[in-house]
Amino acid sequence: MTAALSLEALELAYRVRGRDLPVLRGLSLSIAAGESYGLVGESGSGKSSVALAAVRYLPPNGRVTDGRVLVGGRDLYDLDPEGLRRLRATDVSMVYQDPGRALNPSIRVGEQIAEIFRLQGLAPAEAMARAVAMLARVRIADPAAVADRYPHLLSGGMQQRVAIAMALATESKLLILDEPTTGLDATVEAEILELVADIRAERGMALLFISHNLAVVAAMCDRVGVLYAGTLVEEGPTREVFASPRHPYTALLMRCLVRPGARKDHGRLDTIPGFPPAAGEAVSPCVFAPRCGLATDLCRTQPPPLHDLGAGRLSRCHYPELAPTTPRATPADLAVPFQRGAPILKARLSKTFGGAGRPVRAVHEVSFDLRAGETLGLVGESGSGKTTLARLLLGLVAPDPGGLLELDGQALGPKRRRDQLKALQIVFQNPDSALNRSHSVRRLIGRVMARLGGVPRAELPARLLALTRSVQLADRYLERRATQLSGGLKQRVAIARAFAGGPRIVVCDEPTSALDVSVQAAILNLLAELQAREGVAYLFISHDLATVRYLSDRIAVLYLGRLMETGPSERVFSGPHHPYTAALLSAAPSLEGTAARVRLEGEIPSAIDLPGGCVFHTRCPRKLGPICEQQEPPMLPGAEPGHEIRCHIPVGEL
Repeated sequence: MTAALSLEALELAYRVRGRDLPVLRGLSLSIAAGESYGLVGESGSGKSSVALAAVRYLPPNGRVTDGRVLVGGRDLYDLDPEGLRRLRATDVSMVYQDPGRALNPSIRVGEQIAEIFRLQGLAPAEAMARAVAMLARVRIADPAAVADRYPHLLSGGMQQRVAIAMALATESKLLILDEPTTGLDATVEAEILELVADIRAERGMALLFISHNLAVVAAMCDRVGVLYAGTLVEEGPTREVFASPRHPYTALLMRCLVRPGARKDHGRLDTIPGFPPAAGEAVSPCVFAPRCGLATDLCRTQPPPLHDLGAGRLSRCHYPELAPTTPRATPADLAVPFQRGAPILKARLSKTFGGAGRPVRAVHEVSFDLRAGETLGLVGESGSGKTTLARLLLGLVAPDPGGLLELDGQALGPKRRRDQLKALQIVFQNPDSALNRSHSVRRLIGRVMARLGGVPRAELPARLLALTRSVQLADRYLERRATQLSGGLKQRVAIARAFAGGPRIVVCDEPTSALDVSVQAAILNLLAELQAREGVAYLFISHDLATVRYLSDRIAVLYLGRLMETGPSERVFSGPHHPYTAALLSAAPSLEGTAARVRLEGEIPSAIDLPGGCVFHTRCPRKLGPICEQQEPPMLPGAEPGHEIRCHIPVGEL
């Protein structure tokens, strides 16, 4: 049977400043019809270049220098423009990582999908009807209304479903998904993955699934390929590769994962030493040898062949049987003592946006305190009020009158003194948007250190070096601009800048969601070590529940601006749960497999028109009846002191 996609000894390079920079090196892989294939590896390994090459969407400076790309047996790079257009219309489609950039902001959603059907020869009215039906197919409630909206009026999860609807409208035989769930909530992610799996089974469609989320790949893919520096270093059945790696790189990737039950006070996560080679950088005969704890002179002088280990297992390593014994880069027993102090921040906040006609209550009477050296994890779906709450703490938006926000017993208003600005800092999800592209790393950090930290000019160079080294940022990066750094290095710069003024509280807004597992582990270790050393408190916002559990001492669960559950981290994760918390936990993917998923029906309601009674009753799988619709439940004591649940169902029954 003809493969849906075959890459044969593919060599790919980007031309920069007059020279070719190799990105893919002799890459060969094949995806059978109806098969799901996962491609994993760190940023810069060439995963997205594989996807672009497979649909011939390379940028102008990218070119295939050798090898072939076959889609359904046809050489993609031998097709004329008309043949390529027909192939894209019938055989292959792609879902991009950022649907907000993939969708045209000036054209309504329905028109964008209907255009695909019009190109297939359908009349305009029939094309629009098919577009609305396709939106319903991807489980969008009220598809006719959504078809009439512009992309920016949709949530991230709905935008991604629209992008999937457009990809599926072509009835293609091969679907390429490039990080399709990065940045999505656990519930939306589970819904989208389930949708893709159902449509794949229905159509017999092949998938190329690119992701840094190994748990998602384990759930979705039959086989997996591990890519490093443009080279396939391991391949085989997904479960077997992840359970028993046969390449040191794969083994180290698996160790970087935050496993269930891992906690910051139990020890550090393992990391991968060093950095991947940059595009065009000279590599040793074994591309991974400079970072490998098993490397010998043989690895540095002779390229390893791609060994066939049997049962579909391949490994490009001289010592595949030794891969599980690869030494740790971070000692497993390296525990850091954490000291929790007295409460330094007290909050009781509400926030309403809009005028009197259609007010939007984004946060409603959320109360908590935060101790020195403590981490409060904040979880909930998009639209639950997490980011609004962070903005209230930082003074970026003013709370409703009658609330309380105090630092050391003193009120924090919209206008804050220098010492109050210094006390609260933030690390954003996307360092690209948070760092000035025209400034060097030295200036980005030094300005904060001088202005907020009050460091004298004479002491600034030494203090700056001490800080950047503490976040494991090499001295050679100080003169570089943010655009010259990888995602992980940019996030280290953002963390160093947040700590440059000597803060007491740092708000971490999704600081690791877009990072590879290796970089994520290093950042989580760094945050834990800085907290232990500096005694700083964190408000840690994330949809990745494993990282929240690892770093947090207490958890707060938000839904439509209301606290649904709060308590010690291990108690919230072990139950009894609020039904909403149970749904979030059951939706999170895991290498160990997930328990029966608690399904939530429908979309999160609009904050303009909130349901009466319990705001969760419209989606609650355990709704009791009229009491949930008519009466807002009180916050009741949970299973231990400090654990509270807002629900009409008695804690004993939960």
